[in-house]
Amino acid sequence: MQKPHTIHITVFGILACTSVKKARAWLDEQGLAYDFHDFKKQGVPPERLDAWLHAVGWEKLLNRQGTTWRKLDPAVQAAVHDASSARELMLAQPSIIKRPVFEWQQDGSMHISVGFVPEVWQAWRVKA
Repeated sequence: MQKPHTIHITVFGILACTSVKKARAWLDEQGLAYDFHDFKKQGVPPERLDAWLHAVGWEKLLNRQGTTWRKLDPAVQAAVHDASSARELMLAQPSIIKRPVFEWQQDGSMHISVGFVPEVWQAWRVKA
C-alpha cells in the first residue's frame, strides 16, 4: 500500500487583495485545506521572507505595480536596489509584497510561488 502524500498549504497576503481572494477561491474549489496568514494582522514572518527572497528573488517579490509602491517617495523607491534593501522595505510595509505568496509543502519539499498562478499549483497537485 502506498503512503498518502502529506500536503500543507499556506497562503500569505492581505484579506482584501483581489489576487488573494482568487487564490483562496481556487483552493476551496479544489477542496484543498490551507492556512491563511494575513500580513495586516500578523505581519511578515522574517524567516519566511528570507525563504521567499531566496526562492523567487527580490525583483519578483517586490510589487512595483501596486498603489503602495506608487505612493512611496521617489527617494525611498530609488533606495531599493538589492535584496537587502527590498527586504527592509517589505518588513516595514508588507503591502509592497506581491500577493499571494503561496507555500506548498509536500512530502518534505517546499514549493513557493508569488501571484495567482493556478496552473503551477495544479501541476504540484498532480505530483501528489
